Amino acid sequence: MAGLEVLSGGKPFYYCPKGQMILGEAPIYRASDSTLHWVDCLAEPAELYILKVDPETGDAIGEARVLHLEDSVTVQFFRKNKPGSYIAAYYQGVCFLDEETGKMEIVKEIIPTEKRDELRFNDGGVDAKGRFWLAEIDKKAMAYGPNQLPASYGTPKGKLWRYDPDGSLHEMLDGGVVCGNGLGWSPDNKTFYFHDSVAMVVYAFDFDLESGNISNKRLLIDRRDSFGEPDGMVVDTERKKSNSHSTEGNLWIAMFDSSRVMVFSPEGRHLKDITFTARNPACTTWGGKNFDIIFLASGKWRGTKEIAGDEGGHMFRFKPSDARGQPKHEFAGKQEACVLLLVA
Repeated sequence: MAGLEVLSGGKPFYYCPKGQMILGEAPIYRASDSTLHWVDCLAEPAELYILKVDPETGDAIGEARVLHLEDSVTVQFFRKNKPGSYIAAYYQGVCFLDEETGKMEIVKEIIPTEKRDELRFNDGGVDAKGRFWLAEIDKKAMAYGPNQLPASYGTPKGKLWRYDPDGSLHEMLDGGVVCGNGLGWSPDNKTFYFHDSVAMVVYAFDFDLESGNISNKRLLIDRRDSFGEPDGMVVDTERKKSNSHSTEGNLWIAMFDSSRVMVFSPEGRHLKDITFTARNPACTTWGGKNFDIIFLASGKWRGTKEIAGDEGGHMFRFKPSDARGQPKHEFAGKQEACVLLLVA
């Protein structure tokens, strides 16, 4: 895009001590102790990282604490009034995760074990009412590669679900998803965003905050004739009035296989890019004292040819001069899991 502003996000601010992660995902920031939490969902065993950071600069303080998990956790969020506990998506459904021990308590198995080779959960989000949303991957459809699914395959089998604080489960999209990613909401909670990374598109829906329902699906961003797979994202909630792009609610999207975070307006207009020394940026979160730092998890390059200078698989950060966000919402449910206990 001619004249597009491109900024440098630079090199990792934190190099994982055991080397590159396979796929760093789902960073979340906790202001009370200024800690950054994320997972390497494809490590064997999967790993949860907890890192103390400086609330002003985002600099790492010491080494991350690393917990080994019994099953892959692909996204996690804090639980409201449940310190030390996350709600998370594991490969087959919803679980609670203990921050100190890594114990996983299965809350709701959604994908049966016999379909584990066909489907798995991926990204998720928590809305302003404390409901947990989680999206599936159709593994067979994904294997064709970005924007390569033949028409003969039919409708992808991945779904979108909502797990409510009262323990009820709701099917929000009945199929049509190859790789569900990048769930988010506009600052006024009237629009829901949902990415399909492998289809290389971003959708917008009308969102009813009170009921949790979505409607009026439309294509917002189309990358099928360009490059980059829309992965995890954050939305900004405050921008300096002097900036030429003063609208709040811009989407800051980690574009997998592109070495950058791309920024789009709520109408889908491409505003600017921030480049990093990672070919595979994966997921973002706002953090820091004023929630004006973007922390970025990434994955290592797994292609056949090595990419010179690639530092994917470590953690990055960027402090915009003109925008800030807000903490990710916490799950509001009070129930305890009682189905199955997995101990790392």
